Amino acid sequence: MKAVILCGGLGTRIREVNETLPKPMLPIGGRPIVWHVMKTYASHGIKDFVLCLGYKGWMFKEWFLNYRTMTTDITVNLGRHQAVEFHSGHEEEDWRVTLAETGLHTMTGGRVAKIRRYVQDDDLFLMTYGDGVADINIEELIDFHRSHGRVATVTSVRPPSRFGEMVLRNGRVQSFVEKPQVTEGSINGGYFVLDARRIWSYLSDDSGLIFEREPLARLAQDDQLVAFDHDGFWQPMDTSREYQLLNRLWDEGNADWKCW
Repeated sequence: MKAVILCGGLGTRIREVNETLPKPMLPIGGRPIVWHVMKTYASHGIKDFVLCLGYKGWMFKEWFLNYRTMTTDITVNLGRHQAVEFHSGHEEEDWRVTLAETGLHTMTGGRVAKIRRYVQDDDLFLMTYGDGVADINIEELIDFHRSHGRVATVTSVRPPSRFGEMVLRNGRVQSFVEKPQVTEGSINGGYFVLDARRIWSYLSDDSGLIFEREPLARLAQDDQLVAFDHDGFWQPMDTSREYQLLNRLWDEGNADWKCW
């Protein structure tokens, strides 16, 4: 089973953090956020990935091509053949990563359509975004999808509030919670499960097709879209404030998405 990760967007809303890196390559604790997403899948046994590339796709290729060099101790012999000796392995040696060029300006639905050949031989595949982390139980998500038999499952989440919440009684503050989760109003949290045989009738080769609009609307209309409710940790990285938050949580040892 493969996990498809959308990594091709321009990331204009967070460009002030780093002008040179695509958003999924922005580091959380020294590793790209997309690596954290992949580690979540890998901790549940999903280690075959397809990354849908677009903006500065070569940076993803460069990073993964040099993964072993960057993550282990090495000795370089500076003779004629410049032999390299690796002194240890790493936990990701059994990962398989397909880096697929899906177009600079292609929208999300078009990107999924372009990687059909990599996933269509399986009965289903997983899909999410390369710029958000969660402590979602992937195995439970897959079991839930198989139980209902429809084309697609989307993970529903309640986003964290931008503001702290006060509980008042007679004008006095009884308690204060910093940025709690919103109690009402679920949104698309990514982490989809898609039927690898039937999803294509909802997609097309149109590079302007946005997965979250017409395809999801048609799936819902046909009663082929079911929500998997996740009430645990979930945090996107759309702004510099959220980028700083994720790094602070990691540095403080409070990275609730870390399940490895």
